[in-house]
Amino acid sequence: MEQHEATAHAHGDGVLDMSRLDLNCLSLVNVSDERKRDTKHLYLSFNRLPSLPGSVCMFSNLEFLDISNNGLSVICEDITRLTKLRTLIAKNNRLTEFSLPKEFGSLPLEVLNLSGNRFEELPAQFLKLQRLQSLSLGGNRLQSIPAEIDNLTSLELLYLGGNLITSIPPELANLPYLSYLVLCDNRIQSVPPQLTRLYSLRSLSLHNNLLTYLPREILSLVHLQELSLRGNPLVVRFIKDMTYDPPSLLELAGRTIKSRNVPYSPRDMPFHLLHYLDLASKCPNPKCAGVYFDSCVRHIKFVDFCGKYRLPLMHYLCSPECTSPCSSNPQSDAESEDEMSVPAHRLQRVLLG
Repeated sequence: MEQHEATAHAHGDGVLDMSRLDLNCLSLVNVSDERKRDTKHLYLSFNRLPSLPGSVCMFSNLEFLDISNNGLSVICEDITRLTKLRTLIAKNNRLTEFSLPKEFGSLPLEVLNLSGNRFEELPAQFLKLQRLQSLSLGGNRLQSIPAEIDNLTSLELLYLGGNLITSIPPELANLPYLSYLVLCDNRIQSVPPQLTRLYSLRSLSLHNNLLTYLPREILSLVHLQELSLRGNPLVVRFIKDMTYDPPSLLELAGRTIKSRNVPYSPRDMPFHLLHYLDLASKCPNPKCAGVYFDSCVRHIKFVDFCGKYRLPLMHYLCSPECTSPCSSNPQSDAESEDEMSVPAHRLQRVLLG
């Protein structure tokens, strides 16, 4: 144990380093009560601990615990007695959603890193960590992100790269402080337009997914500085999707009323028709005064960023007549307004390859 003490002193007061000692159990016989009380940072990484031993709770003032690279399959119930624990690092173990104590969500954690484990779903206990600012679960087996992720209202960094995730829940947009979102190396096919509500987002990593376009609303992410898209099947030429269901008689009537500014009042029609008229969406083509309700043309366009990259965005037009034939200069009138409205400083880095 003299070696442990020497290592701790080398790192300064409050730090006890017991990593790389080939431990398969945690014996604290030679650790004084004073050292247990004063230890705030405990390193137990690169040992052979099959489970987090209950004796760890004897470090009553512990704020930081690193138990990475042990082959851990269980975290003991006693960890919930560490009422001052702010950071837990448990990378590269064998943990699953069944490895955690029931009351794990009562910990005052601010940083939780469980990358390189075997989680197939986000444990419900995590969604109770109200103080959590950084959550890393990269390199697991997650297949989805629960809608309840928006319970983590203090979250600033979410790292879920290297999983099996196929979709992004719109509820993710309810995280007011989220600045760094890493969803690379998954199976994501689309980005919900609701993400435009992530007003604090500075970095969005989506490389190595299955994206073919982005929603045009992404232009509203005013603080975004880095967008990583490499390794996606993003379109490499101007594409128009002409899948189009003809509008119903109801929609044709609604379009006529809205586009020609026909006056109407609650006395003229039932409430459900008034509500329907309020749902009209204006065609984004600046040279078109039309509107649409349910029937529209999905249209992929390119927008220039930083004068170097052309980014494919999805938008919706009221009819096929609002698109123009593909040409050597693949820009329609409907594109010009967005392209001119994106200053170069808005995206510092767009990584496409």
